[in-house]
Formats: sequence, structure tokens, C-alpha cells
Amino acid sequence: MRASVGTGEAIDPPSADAEPATPEPAGTPDAEAGESTGNPLDAQDVRDRRLVRRARNGDERAFEELVGHYQHRIFGLTLRMIGNRQEAEDLAQEVFITVHRALATYRGDGRFYTWLYRIATNTCKNRIKYLRGRNFHRSVPVEDSPEAQADNGGPVVALQSHVAGPEATVEGARLEAAIAAELAQLDPEHRLLIVLRDVQGMSYQDILRITGLQEGTLKSRLHRARLALKERLRPYMR
Repeated sequence: MRASVGTGEAIDPPSADAEPATPEPAGTPDAEAGESTGNPLDAQDVRDRRLVRRARNGDERAFEELVGHYQHRIFGLTLRMIGNRQEAEDLAQEVFITVHRALATYRGDGRFYTWLYRIATNTCKNRIKYLRGRNFHRSVPVEDSPEAQADNGGPVVALQSHVAGPEATVEGARLEAAIAAELAQLDPEHRLLIVLRDVQGMSYQDILRITGLQEGTLKSRLHRARLALKERLRPYMR
């Protein structure tokens, strides 16, 4: 994917012979309502707010820089959620176009990237609803896509990293493929929590802000999601 201005110009567009699906309107979350944490800003937050201010004042290079910083993580999310590279590229492009149009609603009293992820997760959910019941197939295995694991602005955990030692490379790749395939079979809400927490390594606090869940609900659902994935992976375990 490549950075681009958010005025509708494509961001690493799908191939020319593809006809992207038209999702239901994703909408945007409330502008950071109630998200103020009172915690000191880190360097990433300071940079993001500076870039957002410039972008809102018409500086397209500032928006390109925001896209460049987050595009791989957002693409990793859309690819894990949708499982089809072409759809995921189209969806990631749609996310950043939506973000650009909604910048005026971002008040800056919370973290920019959790606001960005709320838009991205809403967009994914709407696309999944659109594709449900249609003749849609997942494409190449997710583990064949480096962007799905790319670290660009935060911790991203390769699922096969839990297999220790260089001698386990083949076994790790096999397990990674199995996890990617079975993750795709989970309920989208469960899939999202595993992607945010176990693949992209987000903190519970950030996931709470992104999903709007209560802490107890989040931990309960994540526990059930992990159990469901573990059960689906049982046939692959030796």
C-alpha cells in the first residue's frame, strides 16, 4: 500500500479488473466523546495531534504522513477481518477516505489512533454484513501477506511467534496457516478482539475505547473467543 491524500485518490488501489463491493455506510464514531483519560501524551500522540491540526488546515502532506504511519496496521486489520487481499485493500482505502472527511469531528481529547480504529472496525463490520450471504471467498492465506504482520506504529504479534526455536520454522508456518484459517471461521466480534489483542498487541484500555465495551464484557468475550479458537485448532495439535 502507498500513502495518498484523502480527497478520494486511491491508496494502493485494487487491480483494474476488480470491482470492489459497495459497503453499507460505515459512519464515524462520536468525536472522542468521553475518551479523555487524563494520562500524559506520549510522542506518538503528540505527533498525531500535530499532523491532524495541519491536515484540518488543508495540509495534505500531513494527512499523507498519517496514512503512511498507520496504513499497514489498518490493512493488517482489514485483511485479518475479511481474509481477501483485494477486498482488504479496498476497505483500507475506504477507511482513510472516511477519516479524511471526518477529521473536523475529531476534537483531540483522546488518542487519534483509537478514533481511527473505531472507524476501521465499523467499516469492517459493515463490509462483512454486505458480503454475508453473497458468493464471497477468502483468497490467499493471510500468512502469505507480510502487511498482516507489519509493525508500523505499535506492537504487532506474529501468531507463529509462539512456536520457539529455528528448528520449528516449518511447524510454525503450518500452525500460522491453521490459525489464520480457523480465525476466519469465528464470529466477527470474537475475531476482532483476537486481532486487536493477540495479533496487533493492543492494550485492554485501547480496545475498550475502540469497541465501547465494558472491561468485564471485553475480558469475558475475549476469553470465549480464545476458547473457541483453541477448540477449532485442536485437530492441528499433535
